[in-house]
Amino acid sequence: MSPKTDSVTIDDIRRAASVIAGHVVRTPAIRAPRLAEATGAKEVVLKLENLQYTGSFKDRGAYNKLASLDAKAKAAGVIAMSAGNHAQGVAYHAQRLGIPSTIVMPEGTPFTKVERTAGFGARVLIHGESIDTAAVYARDVATREGLTFVHPYDDPLIVAGQGTIGLELLADFPELETIVVPIGGGGVMSGVATAAKTLNPRIEMIGVEAALYPSMHNAVRKLAPNNGGQTIAEGIAVKSPGRLTQAIITELVSDLLLVSEDALERAVQMMSERQKIVAEGAGAAGLAALIAHGAKFKAKRVGLVVCGGNIDSRMLAQILMRGLVREGRVVTLRIEISDSPGVLGKLALLVGHSGGNIIEIHHQRMFDDLSVKRATVDAVIETRNPEHYREIAASLEKEGFPTRLLSNLSSGERQ
Repeated sequence: MSPKTDSVTIDDIRRAASVIAGHVVRTPAIRAPRLAEATGAKEVVLKLENLQYTGSFKDRGAYNKLASLDAKAKAAGVIAMSAGNHAQGVAYHAQRLGIPSTIVMPEGTPFTKVERTAGFGARVLIHGESIDTAAVYARDVATREGLTFVHPYDDPLIVAGQGTIGLELLADFPELETIVVPIGGGGVMSGVATAAKTLNPRIEMIGVEAALYPSMHNAVRKLAPNNGGQTIAEGIAVKSPGRLTQAIITELVSDLLLVSEDALERAVQMMSERQKIVAEGAGAAGLAALIAHGAKFKAKRVGLVVCGGNIDSRMLAQILMRGLVREGRVVTLRIEISDSPGVLGKLALLVGHSGGNIIEIHHQRMFDDLSVKRATVDAVIETRNPEHYREIAASLEKEGFPTRLLSNLSSGERQ
């Protein structure tokens, strides 16, 4: 069934496509057979919005909105509130169009995002403990200074700009049966769903939110708000969904799925390791839905919108290392040894001969309930897989070194 809502139409989205052409990247959509194999889908297609100049889909709606302003509004300037991607999209395109921009960011916004936004020529104001508080302040400043407020999602021009993703995705892969889109405020899902359901009324639209921030899920189901906590998908950690976007999503979206932090971590890792693509937590949320709700997508042709790639390098490194631990490719073995010269060297040789690589080693004499002539060693070892670390442990035991697995994120396994 094609959409009934008249708030944003396919014609609005097609006009937006003409407006942004040549100013915003027409991102590639690529097949990802390794991800299909890993999740049980018949086909997985990735729409790579992480390749936009500012690293997210926000470029589309921002340019469409800013280009619509008349000369007076452009001269006065614009203001937006954001802790990341929307800020950069507005600041970058305002700079390109010669429009003064002000961005209100909440306290605690990472320095890198503040600096990157300021680097696009924006006046950055730090105010409030949350994005909701920043939004109230931004509207106050807009009223006092006569600025145009650019909402991150609850604006028909923003939604139409984001909807161009749907036009492009179905132009490249018209055979898709399902499209999975991350939802924060709902702008990108509203636009993509409007385009996709008009072009193919049979296509299934699935939204995905971080379980800690189920704002749209709860609003559509008329459940009480229940948002909060630390999530790696901060790009979709929105407490208040839009009124416009909620109406569109209620009509056009088949299901709203929630994914855990563990699923989001796994998805970021899988994107990087198997597909060689850097996705932020929100950008990997679609894949997290396939990981956590695999039966729903089994044997289907699925399109995933990789909405952004702005992830902190340290966070990405942590996620990848935790993934190695989870999969048993990095383990910590606690090994009991005699406190004698040469014993530690013998232990290292045994690990090496078994094919393991010692990353870190900690020698403990003082705080274990052992004989004064005994000690423990905690060895962080890189292995091929869980079976390999068991082989290493067995070889150590055989040579008289009592050994047990100290930690494994995957199952809490202990030996």
